[in-house]
Amino acid sequence: MDKNNNSLDDNNQPKMPRFNMGWIYGIVLVTLFILFFTGGGNALGGGASASQEASYTKFQEYVAKGYAKSVVVNKDESTLKMYVKPQNLRDVFNVDAKQLGKEPFVSVEYGSVDELDKYLAKARKAGKIADYSYENNKGNMLINILINIGPFILIIAIWMFLMRRMSGGQAGGGMFNVGKSRAKMYEKGNDIGVTFKDVAGQAGAKQEVEEIVEFLKHPQKYTELGGKIPRGALLIGPPGTGKTLLAKAVAGEAGVPFFSMSGSDFVEMFVGIGASRVRDLFRQAKEKAPCIIFIDEIDAIGRARSKNPAMGGNDERENTLNALLTEMDGFGTNSGVIILAATNRADMLDKALLRAGRFDRQINVDLPDLTERKEIFQVHLKSVKTDDTVDIDFLARQTPGFSGADIANVCNEAALIAARNNKHAVGKQDFLDAVDRIIGGLEKKTKVMTAEEKKTIALHEAGHATVSWFCEHANPLVKVSIVPRGRALGAAWYLPEERQITTKEQMLDEMCALLGGRAAEELCTGHISTGAMNDLERATKSAFGMVAYAGMSDKLPNICYYNNSEYQFQRPYSETTAKIIDDEVLKMVNEQYVRAKNILMEHKEGHQKLAELLLSREVIFAEDVEKIFGKRPWVSRSEEIMEEEAPKLEDMPDAVKAAQAEHEKMIENKGNKVQEHVADSSDSNVKTDAKTNKGKAEMTDTAGRKGATQTDTADNSKVSETAATTDKKEKDTTEKD
Repeated sequence: MDKNNNSLDDNNQPKMPRFNMGWIYGIVLVTLFILFFTGGGNALGGGASASQEASYTKFQEYVAKGYAKSVVVNKDESTLKMYVKPQNLRDVFNVDAKQLGKEPFVSVEYGSVDELDKYLAKARKAGKIADYSYENNKGNMLINILINIGPFILIIAIWMFLMRRMSGGQAGGGMFNVGKSRAKMYEKGNDIGVTFKDVAGQAGAKQEVEEIVEFLKHPQKYTELGGKIPRGALLIGPPGTGKTLLAKAVAGEAGVPFFSMSGSDFVEMFVGIGASRVRDLFRQAKEKAPCIIFIDEIDAIGRARSKNPAMGGNDERENTLNALLTEMDGFGTNSGVIILAATNRADMLDKALLRAGRFDRQINVDLPDLTERKEIFQVHLKSVKTDDTVDIDFLARQTPGFSGADIANVCNEAALIAARNNKHAVGKQDFLDAVDRIIGGLEKKTKVMTAEEKKTIALHEAGHATVSWFCEHANPLVKVSIVPRGRALGAAWYLPEERQITTKEQMLDEMCALLGGRAAEELCTGHISTGAMNDLERATKSAFGMVAYAGMSDKLPNICYYNNSEYQFQRPYSETTAKIIDDEVLKMVNEQYVRAKNILMEHKEGHQKLAELLLSREVIFAEDVEKIFGKRPWVSRSEEIMEEEAPKLEDMPDAVKAAQAEHEKMIENKGNKVQEHVADSSDSNVKTDAKTNKGKAEMTDTAGRKGATQTDTADNSKVSETAATTDKKEKDTTEKD
């Protein structure tokens, strides 16, 4: 008990501060500095002698007068010391002898050693000096030592600095740990905090990696049937699609040690470091087997090896790749270690790395489609406070081509916009503004433009909207804006069709819509501007792809000149073919330009109204274009898919079918009651007017039937009017949002 109390008392005592060794280093440096500038410590000892500098002529005068007791010559420094006789100290130093120390001297610099020797020998014979001698002291001993060992100290210091930098400041890093692996190991995946529930929109890829985790948890299920666990899986896809997120989910679900590192961690400036780290990584993994190794951005070390050594291939990178290939599937066994890797440049990887036995599975993580984007929005909107106007289906349709990272950015940007406007919840308009902000950039309403420039921009954007409205396969228009965003002075926003295959007619319609802006400028203003540069670039690239890659040309049909080689400096076709390709591209673009001009001339009045509306409101929507040109006669692919996915009555449960039938029956009974009421009114009128002839009675009966028809029609029109009012309210709400 006392022992425990003592230990508690020790713990409660204030801890003394640790002595900092930097003070000792500082004191040593200051001491060395003082010694360096004070003659090696000669001036620090007691009884230091006084000295005085004099010229060589003055020295000869002192010797001639007999003041010199002895002379000590230093040939290396070309100086001499003349020690003065005690009785002549006042004559030389003009002070009392007690203030000069034991052996005061006069320091003199001389020119020629030979002349000095002759002079001293002559003075000694004459009895002017008692003795003279020579010393070989080359100066400060400390300086001599530093000069001798200084280069070695400098080399060692530079080497230690480089080793410390190579270790990356990590614990245990140093000169002898530079070849150690830098992989971070997670013993328990729960430390990462990511599971498969956090991964949305990648059902196929998630199923592939889930099977690997399932094999690690229940291997007997597969081994009983003779199955083996995959050696490796390579995640391939564009940036931001969730490859690293899938790896984190695997780490969180697998329940086995998980090693994570980047491909660039193997790359160092010294030869052999990368291969050493690869070997050390797999050594650690084998000790922890079964386990998973994840290498992010593996293209940093897995790039295809050069076939021509004269091309300047990186031998160190190739040595690292060779070590990785050997460890993954070499002569030695590597059971229990699964390799996960991610890259967005699979076409650059070495073929030996992609073969079965190393990466048995190549999992494509593509951009999410409409349904997958909806799932991703549901995941990211959990932490966002939204209001009733937010429609996830609408947001998913407004973000085609967005990756998972882009959708996360949209949600975050929408929250920031709502907070900037002091809102209590994020609304639908905030998300639309966030999409515009990410795609087009920040609004620049303060950009100064003349009225003529603004009119030209309005005509340009109205030309895009007009031509695309009358092209069957053009992307559906969302809105048109002449508010500058980023580097763009205006923009026409479309909802791109997510087609699985694209026909020639679809590509030509899109090209025609791109050229509508330039055509509108030429027709309405009589001149063209640089505002169509981006449109021309996209149209030219599209035409070149159609001719050279897709084989959609008249003169070069069914031919593809695509070359996948990265270091190929020659085109896979001749100069004659290149001339034909250029001619076909020019012909195709010019044909669509003429077509765009014809569409604008045919709908000139509508185009002018659209441009004027755009000038007055700056932003118009598809509903405004529909009021001018009428509804498009074609249904877009997105609308067609939505109609197919919409629930049908025959697919509904029986309760819904019964409710619908009861509703239709109620409407029918209501119409019958109205008819009976009109008929009764007609009969009463006939009975009251007994003098009415038969023809008039027939006319009344006919009028009664006509009135019944009108009433029924009016009743039906009320239903239609109610539905139209409801649709209009929804439409107005959409426009307002």
